[in-house]
Amino acid sequence: MKGSAATNAPQRVQAYPPADIVLVGCVKSKRPHGAAAKDLYSSDYFSKMRGYAESTGRPWFILSAQHGLVSPDEWLEPYDCYLPDMSRDYRRDWGLRVAAQLEESVGRLDGVVFHIHAGAAYVEAVEAALRPLGAVVTDQLHGLSFGRRLSWYLRQVSGTAVTASAVAEDLRDEAQAVPLPDLVASKGEGLRSPGMYSWWVDGPGAEDLSRGLGHEVAAGLIYAGLAGATRSGGSTSSNTLWGRIATMHLGKRHDLSTLRRSLGSVLASASGWPAIDEVELTRWMHAHLSVIAVPVADADTLDALESEILTELDPPLNLAKVSKTPLRTQLSALRKRYAGWESGMHGRHAGKCAR
Repeated sequence: MKGSAATNAPQRVQAYPPADIVLVGCVKSKRPHGAAAKDLYSSDYFSKMRGYAESTGRPWFILSAQHGLVSPDEWLEPYDCYLPDMSRDYRRDWGLRVAAQLEESVGRLDGVVFHIHAGAAYVEAVEAALRPLGAVVTDQLHGLSFGRRLSWYLRQVSGTAVTASAVAEDLRDEAQAVPLPDLVASKGEGLRSPGMYSWWVDGPGAEDLSRGLGHEVAAGLIYAGLAGATRSGGSTSSNTLWGRIATMHLGKRHDLSTLRRSLGSVLASASGWPAIDEVELTRWMHAHLSVIAVPVADADTLDALESEILTELDPPLNLAKVSKTPLRTQLSALRKRYAGWESGMHGRHAGKCAR
């Protein structure tokens, strides 16, 4: 599993400086008659890119394979030209043309931040022409699959409700799982917001958990939770995905983390430790676990979202908002057994779970 997660690491959306100008690529699907450029392209995907560009409140333009830089309100007739189908020389000259049109439209480009939402051919041509002029060019969704791009636009556009099914789809997508060392190295990039997360275990780690519980735990998704939800009394929470994962789940005190206490109790049982060993627990988590984090801007909806999502995903190590099972009954018993013990072991007992 970890190999798969590492291979798909580019699926994560990077954090970039705010855009001064948004550029949206054209698409093949067009209306059969002339229209304002923003209305000419008929695909649902273009509609989502347009919706995002408009929601930013920044100036935005369309990158037309035939016309170069186009204002959203400029009238265009249908045309049959798609940049990836054109020659390398055409794409190079097209990029230079776009740069010249931008200079004519907005002035000097040095230091101007452009966010490009387009295919690779458009991004490469524009980037090659703009960078020598001192512009900052970012491809926010670089490396994301088509499905992930659609999901991202749905979450970003103002007023679009985040549904439990959409978040659950992300949380169960193993290709997005990030190994803990990589997540820690990111220093919280893109995770300093409320949201939901899912934890994944690899094969050897699943064997450790199965041995400690006396019930089979399959490799895959084992736990899900939230961070930063509005409290029941209506007060806001300052917690974030990064704070929950890095400070609490990966902290040094199992009493501050439901997941950490559960894992520590199971591993203590598997290894014969008299108490939860915080050092070995952290080491085991880094060796065997991966995480998917999904930002959710509306903290007021998080608690209800979590309830729906846990019902749908039913992760085996969750104890709240899920039905009872023999595995969960045993997990609760182990948590009670080790609740009164202080760690104090600091790695003296490597046991069977240290790999």
